[in-house]
Parts: sequence; structure tokens; C-alpha cells
Amino acid sequence: MRTRFPSFSLSSYGVGWSANRRIAIVALVVAALLASAGAVALLSDGGNSQQAPGSAASAPAHSPSSSETAPESAAGSGSVPKPPQIAEPVAYAKAAAQMLWSYDTRDTSREQQLADMRAWMTSETSYADWASVSGQVPHPVLWSRMTDQNQHASASVTEGHYPSAFKAALADDPSAITEAYIYVVTVNGQQEIVWKKGGGGAEERAVTLAVQCRPDHDCALAAIAPSVTQ
Repeated sequence: MRTRFPSFSLSSYGVGWSANRRIAIVALVVAALLASAGAVALLSDGGNSQQAPGSAASAPAHSPSSSETAPESAAGSGSVPKPPQIAEPVAYAKAAAQMLWSYDTRDTSREQQLADMRAWMTSETSYADWASVSGQVPHPVLWSRMTDQNQHASASVTEGHYPSAFKAALADDPSAITEAYIYVVTVNGQQEIVWKKGGGGAEERAVTLAVQCRPDHDCALAAIAPSVTQ
């Protein structure tokens, strides 16, 4: 039987980011919608991040600047799946959440992880909050310790939906979405983490994503968004 042990999870939000920075991209597009519903809360995993044996419990998640970039040469060379060609926001958000909750340090470097994650982002820089996504990846020292333990994670998605606050606000002003076509989607699922010598554990996960889906275009990830109730 596998034993539970605290281990780092890529679903943990970047430590040290201010509330204003975390919601910046969503504020540009759907702040009016969310404010009218009065139900915005910051995404949190309750502080129950996991860490593999041998990794420092005090090591923080990486909090990069918004200008941090991933090396183009590493793109496509890691275990991160390529973004799917999906034009429906909920379906794309579910795929993106599964990607964010999955990693494999056995065959993927931190640079590869970042490069392949960036391929999921919208190319419209005005709406892309790369820092909120890259902040999910651990600091290089912690990634190295995870690699030493052959740590890897897989994920399953149970459901995805538009939060009620977003739906209500959009119903009040349907035209508000047409500037950037960014949708707020909450996804729930489970993440299983495994490391050396039979170590591992599973946890329920939830994330709220901002997904851009312009008409007649495939969707793309814009940001990890504020969590909206229900």
C-alpha cells in the first residue's frame, strides 16, 4: 500500500504573488462580469502542497517575473502533451487542467516543462498571463530534488463548468465577452503523485482557468484565474 507523504504539486499557486498580480489578466477582460456577481476569491489549494522525500519542505514554489520565458529549443521535447485542437472552452480547460496537474521529472527537465506548457498559451500577449502559469513549476533546486526521487504525477478530470457568478454576469451583459472571448472555467479532478520506493499519494484538485476561445479558432490558455464560487 502506498503511503501518503507531503510532496510538491504543480497545482499549487505561485507563492509570493500579490492578489492584484494574480487576477490582472482576468481583470482586463471579465472584471466587470465577476464584480457584478460579487463572488471573486483567490485560487488556493488550502496550503496542502506535497513534497517528495528528499525535497525541502521549506522550499517555495517558483515565483517568476512576467518576463520569464521558456527556451524555444526545448519545446516539444518533454512529457507535456501538445495543446489539443479544441474550440469549446470547458473541454479545453479540462485538458489544460490535466496538463497542469501532470509532470514527469524522469524524462523532462524544468526547461522542457516550461517550454511545453507555454505552447498552451494564447499568442495574444495582451491577454496572456504567463507568470500565473509558469509559477506552477517549482524552483530549479526543488525540481532537481524531485528528479532525484523520480517524482512524477498523473491526473484525471472529473468535471468542468462555468462558475455560477460568471454565468450570471455574462447573462446580464452578453456582449462583454466579445472583446477578448475569454471564458472562466472551474475544473475538478484528482492528481496522483509517485516517487521512488513505492512512495506516492493522491489528492483532489480544483483550478479555475481563463481560456480564450475566439470564434472559428482553437482555444488557448490565458491564465490561471481567480477562483469563483460554485
